[in-house]
Amino acid sequence: MADAGENTFLTDVQTLRERAKKSIEKGAVTPAYQGNVQTAIDLLQTVVATELVCVLRYTMHSISVTGITSESVASEFATHAKEERAHMMWAADRIDQLGGVPNLSPEGLATRSATEYGDGGNLVEMVRQNLVAERLVIEHYRELIRYFADHDPTTRIMLEKILAEEEDHATDMHDLLVAHEGRPFLAS
Repeated sequence: MADAGENTFLTDVQTLRERAKKSIEKGAVTPAYQGNVQTAIDLLQTVVATELVCVLRYTMHSISVTGITSESVASEFATHAKEERAHMMWAADRIDQLGGVPNLSPEGLATRSATEYGDGGNLVEMVRQNLVAERLVIEHYRELIRYFADHDPTTRIMLEKILAEEEDHATDMHDLLVAHEGRPFLAS
């Protein structure tokens, strides 16, 4: 047994065992959870909707893009759609872990999403729409990461992983704009 002055932040195993046996209907949400479960679920519902809209937009763009380099751009859009779907699934799984039911209904999807679906257009317009959406989710997810902080580290870490991929997507879209318009937008 540890000295009384050592590891005072640790709860003894017997107490942990007793806590684990109580309120088992709450699943993964234990008394140590420091966030507001319903608020977390509500915020994650916006992530699910946002990612679903991104899946739909990237998929539509991958199908409808035309032009001399459309095949490679379509492939990039399709890859992003697949990654956005993974993000949606991570957020949906987290909602389930917190005891909620992810809202995948198409009804009201656009109003629940932080991003817009877009309206297609030519290759450059599609890339611009996707870059705007990526920049928006980057800001939105940074705010959510700050909100969850240490109160819900599992959700925060998930969002940090999504954020890193969204930043990669934004860089990809920026690079496509440079390739198709011939000038960088970002300062060197």
